[in-house]
Amino acid sequence: MTTDQRTRVFVSETQYDRRVEGWELATIAFVLLVFAAVARRLESSVITSAIFFTSAGLLAGPVLGLIDLRIGGEPVKLLAEATLTLVLFADASRISLPALRNEFAVPLRLLAIGLPLTILAGMLAGVAVLPGMSLVEALVLSIMLACTDAALGQAVVTDERIPSRIRQGLNVESGLNDGICVPLFFIALALAEAEEGALTAHAAVQLVLEEIGYGLVGGVAAGVLGALALRFATRRSFVEPHWFQILTVATAVLSAGIATGLGGSIFIAAFTGGFVFGVIRPSSGGDVSYLLDEGGEVLNAVTFIVFGAAILGPALDDLGWEIAVYAVLSLTVVRMVPVALSLLGTGARRPALAFVGWFGPRGLATIVFAVILIDESSLPHEQTMLLAVVATIAISVYAHGLSSRPLTDRYVRWYASDKRDELPPMESVPAAEHRWRTTR
Repeated sequence: MTTDQRTRVFVSETQYDRRVEGWELATIAFVLLVFAAVARRLESSVITSAIFFTSAGLLAGPVLGLIDLRIGGEPVKLLAEATLTLVLFADASRISLPALRNEFAVPLRLLAIGLPLTILAGMLAGVAVLPGMSLVEALVLSIMLACTDAALGQAVVTDERIPSRIRQGLNVESGLNDGICVPLFFIALALAEAEEGALTAHAAVQLVLEEIGYGLVGGVAAGVLGALALRFATRRSFVEPHWFQILTVATAVLSAGIATGLGGSIFIAAFTGGFVFGVIRPSSGGDVSYLLDEGGEVLNAVTFIVFGAAILGPALDDLGWEIAVYAVLSLTVVRMVPVALSLLGTGARRPALAFVGWFGPRGLATIVFAVILIDESSLPHEQTMLLAVVATIAISVYAHGLSSRPLTDRYVRWYASDKRDELPPMESVPAAEHRWRTTR
């Protein structure tokens, strides 16, 4: 083949790739357009945004072949990283220290007691149910599935008929456990690779320290710079109002950029940066995170489309009964028993314990962990771990989405039937308000 022929073949393949990518982009944009057109109507139904986008991805991917992406591909990795970066920064920036000081009992119990017990229970379930799974691999899998996503059960955390302590507890838990699980995930993954010989013990420790340490440096530096810039601009009135929104997004991107340049974790940087930014930024000046929230919500929607098309669809043929059993256990016993144990002594009664335990849906953070697992590790049971993650998220999307309104209505009826003077403080004392994870 001559040089001219090779050039023509290369140009032809490049043009074909661009056409394919163009149709994939057009398909995703069309799905977003359709959802935007019917979003208000869907709010009153049991069809959540996660159900809509995941189902659309399944239809567009395996059924129609309009989206042909791989979980290990660069586009999927970039999408996942960008989405979780914005969401982690936004979640951390919402943390209200005064509100937490006034009302920390429920979130603290869920995070300090419930989360470790959930990880332990998930690890034991993985070893018991999944064939050949080592203890360290099961630990990695359990941490991946320990994060909850309040956006999948938004009807629950935004329904003001539910006692505020329960709503705020679920809201704060989902906002903080992602940031807590990120360093735990990197530590467990390094341990698993060291055990399998893919990394020496020294290299594993160095990798973890770099990921966490440089991530913290990037987050603190960006958070301080962004907050001081916001204070200066607010005091001097040097900035047009809409640029306040861009300043916040730029701070989130800056945290990820510094961490990447240093070799740290962009997720630890984003969470740290958001927390520092939220603590230092001026309390006056209005909402400066609207663009950040909306951008994160759009990327979150695209992530669930890609999850349905590129991750869930190809995995359906390989799901076995062991995977299904583990997924069900992860969403029920592994989550609900630790939550009940963590709330002992609060006076919460069985319906409240069951309600809080059930509404721990798995979503965005777990998807991103799965992408990192495939891209950066080579564990022996990596495929089994991926299938368990995919099955758990898929069941959660539909089970938590379809049950959120009916179970909320049922709990509210039970709650309303009790005499107020007989209710325990867990269900009767108002909690301090935190901003919601998704825009209202």
